Amino acid sequence: MTKIADIELGNFPLLLAPMEDVSDPPFRYVCKHLGADMMYTEFISSEGLIRDAAKSRIKLDIFEYERPIGIQLFGGEIGSMREAAIIAEAAGPNLVDINYGCPVKAVACKGAGAALLQDVPKMVKMTEEIVKAVKLPVTVKTRLGWDENTLNIMEVAERLQDIGIKALSIHGRTRKQMYKGPAEWDLIGKVKNNPRIHIPIFGNGDVDSPQKAIEMKNRYGVDGVMIGRASIGNPWIFSEIKHFMATGEMLPPPTIAQRVEVCRTHLTKSIEWKGPRLGINEMRRHYSNYFKGMDHFKEYRLRMVTAMTEADVVEILEEVLGNYQGVAV
Repeated sequence: MTKIADIELGNFPLLLAPMEDVSDPPFRYVCKHLGADMMYTEFISSEGLIRDAAKSRIKLDIFEYERPIGIQLFGGEIGSMREAAIIAEAAGPNLVDINYGCPVKAVACKGAGAALLQDVPKMVKMTEEIVKAVKLPVTVKTRLGWDENTLNIMEVAERLQDIGIKALSIHGRTRKQMYKGPAEWDLIGKVKNNPRIHIPIFGNGDVDSPQKAIEMKNRYGVDGVMIGRASIGNPWIFSEIKHFMATGEMLPPPTIAQRVEVCRTHLTKSIEWKGPRLGINEMRRHYSNYFKGMDHFKEYRLRMVTAMTEADVVEILEEVLGNYQGVAV
């Protein structure tokens, strides 16, 4: 049984990674119903939270069906991160997660996210202040290092564990790599198998199939895997991995009826959470992903991304279902 503090997650939990503009409550809803064991909010700016910015505040929205769920924070100032953690705790998550892994310039150039890998003492101090400030378990997501010359994840893991974090998720790339090249899992395995490490270690990067997930479990011994980009448009990956682990057999790919059903559910939840105008607008980025690989889909996509009402989108989805029924995808 893998546990983060007292939070029981099962024998080999599947975690939905926090992804900006993706892992909001509507997307988390479909992932939870398809097997995600632990989920996180989109990462939230500490400066935005303490300024009470609406864009940051709305990301604190969590729902009972999502549990267990963590709120993830990022920032470059220790005081702001400490204050933001207190605000996040008041929103009622199961844990608070700190982002020390985001590689994008807008974050790293402000001394936040993966930038802290260049200043481990500051990272340790920031984490320590957050651990002291909240009663909830504190966890961390990070990378192997800033670049190939500073692969300091072992030092980071030991020092953060020593000041009280309850789990560590490691993306198997450096900041310099961004999302390019294969993830380096050997180093994640070395952290997990370090006799000094006793907190759960979750691996992240390139887990895009049941076979990959099983390999990470058996070869590297990680306590679970975190899945990000492979879940976009494919929330079935969680149920596929669980089925494969239980039976050794692959589930058939989702049918067109299943794709339409999950897309429609996602749309409904998006409208419930954000209202009709914004809910419909923000679903537009997802349509291509749900129907990836389908021949001659461009026309339907263009119609869906210009549709103005839920009824219009549903009508197009019903047309897709009728025209692609029985077609292998």
